[in-house]
Amino acid sequence: MTAGTMSAGQAPQTPLYARVSEPRVQIARWIVWPPVLFTILFFVVPLVVMACVSLWSRKHGVYGPDWSLINYDKFFARKYLRAALVNSFEVTLLTTAISVLLAYPLAYVLAFKVSTRWQRLLLLFAVLPFWTSYVVRSYSWLLVISDHGILNDALIGVGVLTTPIKIAYSRAATVLGFVHFFTMLLTLTIYSNLIQINPSHLKAAQDLGASGLKVLWYVTLPLSLPGIAVGAFLTFVITIGDYITPQILGGNTEVLMPQAIILQISRTADLPMASMMSMLLMVCVLLVYFSIQRYLKMDRL
Repeated sequence: MTAGTMSAGQAPQTPLYARVSEPRVQIARWIVWPPVLFTILFFVVPLVVMACVSLWSRKHGVYGPDWSLINYDKFFARKYLRAALVNSFEVTLLTTAISVLLAYPLAYVLAFKVSTRWQRLLLLFAVLPFWTSYVVRSYSWLLVISDHGILNDALIGVGVLTTPIKIAYSRAATVLGFVHFFTMLLTLTIYSNLIQINPSHLKAAQDLGASGLKVLWYVTLPLSLPGIAVGAFLTFVITIGDYITPQILGGNTEVLMPQAIILQISRTADLPMASMMSMLLMVCVLLVYFSIQRYLKMDRL
């Protein structure tokens, strides 16, 4: 009897690779469940609870599930709350635009103009801002841009200014604090995308007579859009929901949406209104996500 035949009555044997793969499949299934349960308990459930509370109302200090849209009506009827949402969008879009414009040249130079020997050291410097506490970094900027800070004292000392520049506790200070952090984040995401571009694409464009600027505009930039989109989206999400930087650097001169939400909790204890405003921010983030999702290709990072 040959190796490829089987005698009558003999049970077929399971291939070795099948017997080995079955335990691996079982282990993979068990490994998936903990993160799924974690996501359900600490993300899905709180989100559902917050959505339900946003439909409640607060009357005479008592919360009641009347399941109405009264909180949404109150929000859009109050001018200062609408202004907080507009301020958040303006600061977020301004921060994202400036960060992209600053980060792309840095990432381009780091990917194509710096030798591999020095790239690791420069990447280390790019990561350094992430090692500093968010609160410490914000207060450090106050030491630089306040009326009697390092910047104003230096400019007045050399005779460039006679009176200090009002930078602290303004929108400019808030944007400055955000840009300082997110420029490095965008640099890393764009750089990780740029180094994956096939050099033959760039050489082919040059061989066809394209100048360096045209190669950048028609080849490099389109191929690096996933890195820009991912970094810009992360910047948008973190900035629009940040409370610390606007509170420290912006002060109370301009209220953003996260500050307005905290005020609803700390001053009026209106949890349904705070939940509704939080859900509104979530909806805004989802709308931005769906508008740029075709560019969010995480496999290119």
